[in-house]
Amino acid sequence: MEILYGVHPVEEALRAGRRRFDHVVVARERQDIRLERLVDEFRQAGVRVRQETREQLTQLAGTAGHQGVVAVVRPQESVSIEDLFTAPRSIDGGQAARLVLALDGVEDPQNLGALLRVADGAGVDGVVLTERRSAPLSPVAVKASAGAAEHLRIARVVNLVRALEDLKRQNLWIIGLDASPAERGLTDYDRFDFTGDCVLVLGREGAGLHDLVRKTCDHLLRIPMAGGVSSLNVSAAGAVVLYEAFRQRRAAAGPGSNASSKAAGASKPVKQKGLGS
Repeated sequence: MEILYGVHPVEEALRAGRRRFDHVVVARERQDIRLERLVDEFRQAGVRVRQETREQLTQLAGTAGHQGVVAVVRPQESVSIEDLFTAPRSIDGGQAARLVLALDGVEDPQNLGALLRVADGAGVDGVVLTERRSAPLSPVAVKASAGAAEHLRIARVVNLVRALEDLKRQNLWIIGLDASPAERGLTDYDRFDFTGDCVLVLGREGAGLHDLVRKTCDHLLRIPMAGGVSSLNVSAAGAVVLYEAFRQRRAAAGPGSNASSKAAGASKPVKQKGLGS
């Protein structure tokens, strides 16, 4: 069993319907309409709910930041890399251009959670995480994602380079965000065409992409920096680039397109040459 805590993560886990709940514990001291409504939703779903003291919830969650609600759940099932080869059907029934986020060894659970929250908001179809040397999908990461982790298709892979090569064979561009000095970045992120099928690869905090991952990328992008600091935190950088991709794809879908349609009908990018071509 696993622990989820915090109002948003527990609520989104219920709405997503991907986890089986054993039971939910709420703090006796917290009495408000929002929590009462959440308790009602759990009881309607047939989930056992009991009350305990706030101190008991802190012991169960391992933190005082539980916001008065802790859930005991079965682990969320990961998908395989093959499950990310195709995008979910869009609202109008068409096949949308695919957008995948791959993380090359992001180790901070707060960064992981923030990136998952951005990925969900920007219409990412799936996320690729490495099994080693990366943050697990822990209660801290799930809470930092505000529950967005419950709605994303997440694939855990042993070898990221191999996974990227698999995605490349499915006609997705592999796009790395390079945190190295400006002269090594090939293209400013806002000058790249994100309206086609692509994978955005983000690297480790501080160190950036591993060499083999960088060499696997078809394109390397950079974020221009005007100040004295040379780069952004990985979660901030990911937000900048993912929402640029979302802006382009939404614009390509035409007037009246809905943000949740994942840029249905987005046009293919102009033919772009990859690294070394």
